[in-house]
Amino acid sequence: MGTIIDQEGTPAAQQEPCLSEVGAPASPRVGDVLLEVMSRVCAALMLSIFSYMAILHWRADPGRITLLLLVVTECFTVGLSLFARVPVRRDWSPFAWFCSMGATYYFLAVQLAPGVRLVPESVGGALQVAGICWQIFAKASLRRSFGLLPANRGVISTGAYRFIRHPMYLGYFIADMGFLLTTFGLQNVLVYGFQFALQGVRIMREEQLLSSDESYRRYKGKVRFRIIPRVF
Repeated sequence: MGTIIDQEGTPAAQQEPCLSEVGAPASPRVGDVLLEVMSRVCAALMLSIFSYMAILHWRADPGRITLLLLVVTECFTVGLSLFARVPVRRDWSPFAWFCSMGATYYFLAVQLAPGVRLVPESVGGALQVAGICWQIFAKASLRRSFGLLPANRGVISTGAYRFIRHPMYLGYFIADMGFLLTTFGLQNVLVYGFQFALQGVRIMREEQLLSSDESYRRYKGKVRFRIIPRVF
C-alpha cells in the first residue's frame, strides 16, 4: 500500500482534487498560476545569490570543498523544485508556508566564513556526498513529485520509501552535518538547530494529519521509522 507524499517525500495532508463537471481536474486559477510563477522566480533568485556568495568564499579558500558541495546540496533541494509538477492542490496555510520556507531557505542565514573545523574537510565532504547520493535516490523514487510546499502529488511506496517514511530529510540531515562539522560556530549551530526543529515539526504535523487514514496506518506499520532507523 502506498502513501501520499509531499515535496520531501513525506506524507501530505489528505486532499481531494477539484474535478470539473466531466470528471477531469479543474484548470488552475489565474491567481494560483501567478503565485506559482512568483514562488519559483523567488526560489531561483535566492538560490542564485546564495550560490554566488558561496563560490566567492570558495575562491578565497579553494581547499574548502564543503562550500561547493553545499551549493550542490541546495541546488538539489531548491533547484529541482523549479521543474516540479504543479499539483492540483497544495497547503498554502500560513503555518505550512512558514515551516516550508524556513526549512528550505535556512541556508541564506548560514555563515559561509570559516569557523571551527571539528573534522577535516575530507570527512565533512564525504558526509555531504553521502547525503547528496541519498537525496538523489529519494528524489529518483519521487520522480517529479516534489516541490517546496506540502501537496498531493501522487502515491509513492517504492525505492527509498520502503526503508523509512521520510528519506529526503535523512539526506538533508547527513549533508548538513557534513558542512556544520567543518564550519562550526554559534550562528551555524543556531541556524541548523532551527532548521532541524522545523523539519521535525513538519514531519509530526503531517503524520498527525494522516493518522486517521487507514492506508497510511498500514504503511506506518510496515515502515516503522520516520528518518533514522531505531532512533526516530
